[in-house]
Amino acid sequence: MTFDKRTAEFLENLLVTPSPAGFEKAGQQVWLDFVRSAADLVETDAYGSAAARLDVDPSAITVMLEAHCDEIGMIVQYVDESGFVYINRVGGSDPGIARARKVFIHSRDGIVSGIIGNTAIHLQDRENNKLPKWSDLFIDIGASNREEALGMIRIGDPVTLAEQFEFLSDDLITGRALDNRIGGFVIARVIEILQLRRPELAVNVIALNAVQEEVGGFGARMMAYRYDPDVAFVTDVTHATDTPGINHKQHGLVKMGKGPVINHGGANHPVVLEHFEQIAEKTGIPLQREASGSRTGTDADSIFYQKRGIPIGLVSLPLRYMHSPVELASVSDILQLTDFLAESVLALQHDQKFTLFE
Repeated sequence: MTFDKRTAEFLENLLVTPSPAGFEKAGQQVWLDFVRSAADLVETDAYGSAAARLDVDPSAITVMLEAHCDEIGMIVQYVDESGFVYINRVGGSDPGIARARKVFIHSRDGIVSGIIGNTAIHLQDRENNKLPKWSDLFIDIGASNREEALGMIRIGDPVTLAEQFEFLSDDLITGRALDNRIGGFVIARVIEILQLRRPELAVNVIALNAVQEEVGGFGARMMAYRYDPDVAFVTDVTHATDTPGINHKQHGLVKMGKGPVINHGGANHPVVLEHFEQIAEKTGIPLQREASGSRTGTDADSIFYQKRGIPIGLVSLPLRYMHSPVELASVSDILQLTDFLAESVLALQHDQKFTLFE
């Protein structure tokens, strides 16, 4: 562990604070409280996306660093007469791993604990033991009837799995929703680094922690249109494909612990990628590579086409077991990603252009 106490506490607070898509306020408050001291200005929009700015020179270009703050989860859809709570997904949640999990329902009066029911194996119809649909799953909150349950929670309350953050080893952290609160952690740390190295900084910087990526990239879309930066460096997680059973011919090979990943194709601008390659060569930070034949599946897809077009480069953190309660990432990768983004910003020139034709 190489974080100081304040930074380590920020990382843990950011990861354990619930932030399902559409309900990101609490997590965004943690991010804002940390980054406020390093930024020249912090701003939020109507839906809760948050930005930290370093304003160097009005005549200089502006680079936007972007991550998304929301996590996948569930939402209360229906309560039956017996007081069992039925749910639907928020974002790309997997019903196949939801059964027999402890969950938190985030009600207006506080957290209500519950258990997603799972019929004992002795009572299951083994010939028809298929993966559940969301409509098959229910939460038991200990209520005896519908009225009692609705006194504790209401339709539309968000739900998260109860798993929290922990160190699996000195270099590995695990928990739910590392996707993509790690990105928010990284861009907040980059703002701190850039403030400390401000005499070297030639461009304006906006660090954007955007809402609702998991349900369509809407927060990034709104704020990219608002700020219209000259270039954007987007960071998210990507699949580490170094575990058993993954077809590398189909999904490529990305290894956890081997450094950040740059994405080729899709929204990614070739000149921005060339800039990244130069930074990697200069700093010695190792880069891995992945390809996108069309969409990247990240907020890069929401940003690059705004207004006149915003040159994009996507740099990702390798992550095992994405969209599960046991996501796994390497601290060394997190540190290298932070350093890489900071150096990529510091290397930008006052009037640097990102265009295919002169």
